[in-house]
Amino acid sequence: MTAELREAAPSRKKSMHSANNPDGRGRSGADAVFQHYEAALVQLQQGRFEKALAMLEKVLPEAPAEIQDRCRVHIATCRRQMAKSSLSFATPEEHYDYAISLLNTGYYEEAREQFNNILKAHSDADYAFYGLAVLESITGHVPDCLANLARAIELNPKNRLQARVDNDFQNMVDDPRFTELLYPEVP
Repeated sequence: MTAELREAAPSRKKSMHSANNPDGRGRSGADAVFQHYEAALVQLQQGRFEKALAMLEKVLPEAPAEIQDRCRVHIATCRRQMAKSSLSFATPEEHYDYAISLLNTGYYEEAREQFNNILKAHSDADYAFYGLAVLESITGHVPDCLANLARAIELNPKNRLQARVDNDFQNMVDDPRFTELLYPEVP
């Protein structure tokens, strides 16, 4: 049971046992509403926002007052999350800027998802590989960082020069593979 459910449980029991229940619902009706609310929260926690939204909207009119406020908050969360997945960008570069903003604010998984979405649509987007390399450097995934940076440099050699001065690769400076990637031997 989540902390939120534990908090709501005592007041739910209190309202169910109240002799002057204004809506005339018995204990089983309140229990059913609470069970539907709990099921909606499970859907929300699993990222099934459309299903959670439908369930919460169904529960809202019948829920006790203390649950109604929480339903409204969760409904807003579902709508916000659903709107997030329908983001559209005029250009891949605009999409990249959004991914970088997620990276800069610490939303690493969301940033990774956005970089990968760019690459699905534009497999030769060197800047997306570079962004992934930065992300992997920051999160300590050295092999992935090196692979993405190598691909970014392969697609656009200017990325080698950029990486040499990019502070986001601080975690990589002592790795000889990184140094070799940035300063290859001249034949």
